[in-house]
Amino acid sequence: MPEPGAIPKGTQPEGARNEQEASRQVREMFTRIAPRYDLLNHLLSGQMDRLWRARAARELKPVLDRPDALVLDLCCGTGDLAFSLARKAKARIVGADFSHTMLVYARDKAANVSEWSAVRFFEADALRLPLADGSFDLVTTAFGFRNLANYEDGLRELFRILKPGGNLAILEFTEPVPGFLGDAYRFYTRRVLPTIGGLISGDKEAYAYLPKSVKRFLLPDELSALMMSVGYQRVRCRLMTLGSVALHIAARP
Repeated sequence: MPEPGAIPKGTQPEGARNEQEASRQVREMFTRIAPRYDLLNHLLSGQMDRLWRARAARELKPVLDRPDALVLDLCCGTGDLAFSLARKAKARIVGADFSHTMLVYARDKAANVSEWSAVRFFEADALRLPLADGSFDLVTTAFGFRNLANYEDGLRELFRILKPGGNLAILEFTEPVPGFLGDAYRFYTRRVLPTIGGLISGDKEAYAYLPKSVKRFLLPDELSALMMSVGYQRVRCRLMTLGSVALHIAARP
């Protein structure tokens, strides 16, 4: 765990000694919880996760309305953000994740809804993408960026695959400010959420990791500063739901 006040370099699951072990543990965790992942996302957020993704899609509508635009949803999991982006979109949308099992569920969902059938998925590590420089007009990621083993390397890799003028959008949990509502949120995420998630998924360890990963993650101002240091411009952040969710949008010059 980083020292108090230190800026975290990347996710650090319990027992991980280096970035390779951190990445492996996260992949294994998401593979284990994939069968109950959607159910628990909706249940534990009180269905708010649907609204967060829908708001992100509205913010990105100018790109999604372009028939010539190519969009990558990274760390896509079972595809929920990719599908939110695809609703009424003219852009071509693809999703990528490093958990094969998550992608199985994403492809099954796409096969059963005609509006989603054009979305394609492939398996890839976010830190080593098998993609050409300057390939995408928009890269998005929802609730997956904080699980990267190295945040700066991740931002640089996404910068690499964006076209000049392309946009990056990161939808992610963050720590709300101190106060009654913020403290109530923290009690729920650190005490109630792991218990319910563990009971339903059968993996208490995974749902104990999730709130810990939020606590260790970059604060909105820290993430904005890191994005700018990598080279992104026009970085803006919108907070939602008591300041517990942040949407960062930035452009590659």
